[in-house]
Amino acid sequence: MKMHRVELHPLPVRIWHWANAFCFFGLIVTGAQIRYRGILDWMSFRTAVDLHNQFGFLLIALFLVWAAYYLSTGLMKVYIPDLNLLRYIPKAFQQAKYYGYGIFIGEPNPHHATRDHKFNPMQQMAYFGIMFLLLPLQIVSGVLLWDIDRFAGIIDRLGGIKAVGSVHLFLTIVFVAFLFVHVYLTTLGPTKLTHIKAMFTGFEEEGSL
Repeated sequence: MKMHRVELHPLPVRIWHWANAFCFFGLIVTGAQIRYRGILDWMSFRTAVDLHNQFGFLLIALFLVWAAYYLSTGLMKVYIPDLNLLRYIPKAFQQAKYYGYGIFIGEPNPHHATRDHKFNPMQQMAYFGIMFLLLPLQIVSGVLLWDIDRFAGIIDRLGGIKAVGSVHLFLTIVFVAFLFVHVYLTTLGPTKLTHIKAMFTGFEEEGSL
């Protein structure tokens, strides 16, 4: 078995990834404090609101940086699933079979990541939905809730404050669930730390016969 290094994560992507993770963690903690202020006592309600807003605007800035980088480098294609379903569906099924069965009996991963083809079909579909649909929707709902008076007209047209707040909460639950899955998937490399190390070094080791 030969091991060779594959460059997967350029430095700007690694910096963005960890800044984004820090921002998400801050939003989850402060958001929980805001919603459960009668139960949690991590900080004052006012502090939680102020920090939540700051983390929220930082998240928007990071999202714009992400979009600018991937568009300017031509790497945005790594997020776009194959539109040819005759190719995409068999590959996605093969990857699902690996996650559900093959990995437990030592079968090799059918997907071999490269810088230009980083995500397998299942990851592409998940990340496409998150980065192009769910995250923008979360940002919009968050901005509306940030200044209810200023955006009162838009909020009313969308069903009122409860509707917008419910969307924001539901998406938060989705993102928290995704984070657990994401962390689990990082342990499915050749070793449990392979994928995590790659997000620090930029390189991942892959074996071949």
